[in-house]
Amino acid sequence: MVAEIDLKAAINAVSDVVQNRPRPIREFDQIYMKTGDMVMQSELVSSWANGKRLAFIGDGDSISVCVAYLHAKNIVEYGPSLITVFDFDERIVGAINRFADRERLENLQAVLYNCIDALPSTKEFECFYTNPPWGASNNGSSVNLFVQRGIEAVRYQGDGMIVIADDEELEWPAEVLYQVQAFSSERGFYVSRMMPRLHAYHLDDAPDLKSCNLVIKSRPRNPAGPVSTSIHDSERLDNFYGRDAQLRVKYVREKKRVDYGRANESEYGFELVEGKGEE
Repeated sequence: MVAEIDLKAAINAVSDVVQNRPRPIREFDQIYMKTGDMVMQSELVSSWANGKRLAFIGDGDSISVCVAYLHAKNIVEYGPSLITVFDFDERIVGAINRFADRERLENLQAVLYNCIDALPSTKEFECFYTNPPWGASNNGSSVNLFVQRGIEAVRYQGDGMIVIADDEELEWPAEVLYQVQAFSSERGFYVSRMMPRLHAYHLDDAPDLKSCNLVIKSRPRNPAGPVSTSIHDSERLDNFYGRDAQLRVKYVREKKRVDYGRANESEYGFELVEGKGEE
C-alpha cells in the first residue's frame, strides 16, 4: 500500500523524470512502466531501501531517479542513502547523471556497465533492484544474470527486488519465476515477499502483461560467494533479448547530447507558409 503522500506532487515529479529519460529500444527489452505504477513503485522502493546503499542493475524505467527525486523534494520522507545505477546504455547513464547534476541529487549516480563483465569494485551495497529482460525465450537465464550481478553487488549479504513478468494465463512467466527462485536459493537467498501482477507497461504486442516484485533476502550468515568474473558462456547468453536475439552489443552509445524533454531536430522538418520563406 502506498503511504500517504501528496499524489499530485508525486505524479508531477515522476513526470519530470519521464520527460528526462531516453526513448526505449525495443530490441533490448527496454519496456517502460506506466507512470501511475512508477509512482507506486518508487514509494515502495524508497521505503524498502530506506537508509541503505542501493544498486540498480539496469534502470530503463528511471525508478532510481524517481526515488532520489521524490525524497529530495520531500514528497517522500524516506529513501536510500546512496543510489548507483549500472547500465549498458550510455543514453540512460547520461540522462541520469545530467538530471542528478541539475537537481543536485548528490546521492544518485550512474556508471556505464554491461552485465557480461565482472561487476566493478565499488562500495559495498546493502540491497539491489533490477528489472531485467524477462527471459521468455531462455527460461529466465537473462533474469538470472542480472540477479547474479545484484547478489554480487551486496556481496551475498543483503536484499534484492526483482521485477519480472507475472501472468497466470501464460506458462513462461511461471517457469521464469521458478528458475529465478531456484537460482537465488542456490546462492543462499530466499523469497521474503511476493507482490503479484503489480505493474503495467507500454507494450504494444502484449498490453495486458504485468510484472511482479519478487523480493529476496540472504539467509543469516550466508557465506561469501565467488569473486565477480566476466561471462561468455553462450548457453547463458543465447536468446538473451528474445528468440534469436543474442547479446551482441557491448554498449549503446549516445551519438550526441539530447534534451529528452524536447523533440530532437532529426525528428521533424518545417513546411513554411507560402510567402513566409526564411530570410
